[in-house]
Amino acid sequence: MPDTIRLYGLVTDSIVDGPGFRTAIFVQGCPYHCEGCHNPDSQPFEGGTVWTLDDVEKKFTNNPLLSGITLSGGEPAEQAAPCAELARRAHQKGLNVWTYTGSTLEKLTERAREDHALAALLDETDVLVDGPFILAQRSLELDFCGSKNQRLIDMNETRRQGKIVLWTPPEW
Repeated sequence: MPDTIRLYGLVTDSIVDGPGFRTAIFVQGCPYHCEGCHNPDSQPFEGGTVWTLDDVEKKFTNNPLLSGITLSGGEPAEQAAPCAELARRAHQKGLNVWTYTGSTLEKLTERAREDHALAALLDETDVLVDGPFILAQRSLELDFCGSKNQRLIDMNETRRQGKIVLWTPPEW
């Protein structure tokens, strides 16, 4: 199990990367290079800063207002093992886990058949925001995603029902 992760950045009080107050963890490195990416500096794999998982965990510990963590990027699937471990630690603290990916659940599921770290990350994800950002489908009206092709997948219900179930926000 890795004990470090390469990060582009980290925000301890995000309200735009999933519901409620969240710690948003932006990994370094992305193979997709989506036109109009909101974190283009997170794309090079050699950039960012190496953090210990313990130091990242400290950023989402002891905040009673926090509802979850968000793994974004960059591309979390490219650092699946440390992301899965952070997600596991968040669940132990009663937090939910959102993961953003430029891939699709179908492609990740296929890869996860041979990549056990990716399978663990998917298992530890409560909501998966999947699909590449497509500039031509950009919308500021969407909750928690940037383009109309992206899906917010309720992974717990998807696992229970054996088919993709989209996440719906709770009634406020």
